[in-house]
Amino acid sequence: MLKIRPIEPDEIYLLEEFLYQAIFVPEGIPAPSRSILQDPDLQLYIKDFGARPDDWALAAEAEGQLVGAVWVRLMRDYGYYDDLTPSLSISLLPDHRRQGIGQQLMTAMLDLLRAQGYPRVSLSVSKDNPAARFYQRLGFVTVEERETDYLMLCDL
Repeated sequence: MLKIRPIEPDEIYLLEEFLYQAIFVPEGIPAPSRSILQDPDLQLYIKDFGARPDDWALAAEAEGQLVGAVWVRLMRDYGYYDDLTPSLSISLLPDHRRQGIGQQLMTAMLDLLRAQGYPRVSLSVSKDNPAARFYQRLGFVTVEERETDYLMLCDL
């Protein structure tokens, strides 16, 4: 049975694995080395997570294991829109994709952000990533098309 719940402080270290799993790797391309997680542009997503008032994270737990996570924070990352809009990341372990877990995580996070009074949330998605259509179904719209990705916003 799947449970969507806030991530616990002693589980925050797992965001590093979920960040790695969130890196879109097109078919036929080898996955990057895990050392990529030390890149300052990626450290923005997880360094000292939970220390800021606008850090929110939810986990998908199945049979006692975290199989997915969605988290937001105010940061100047790839998904940056403005200083009031949190940027969203979501990731599922490979064996748990395409089972509706991402939809449950996203819906729960959008509900949480609405309840907290945020007007919108943003994300960046690679143009080649089929998840772009998933985000559109959840209400995200493309506000900027860049060379390799889309900046998408969801009004809450």
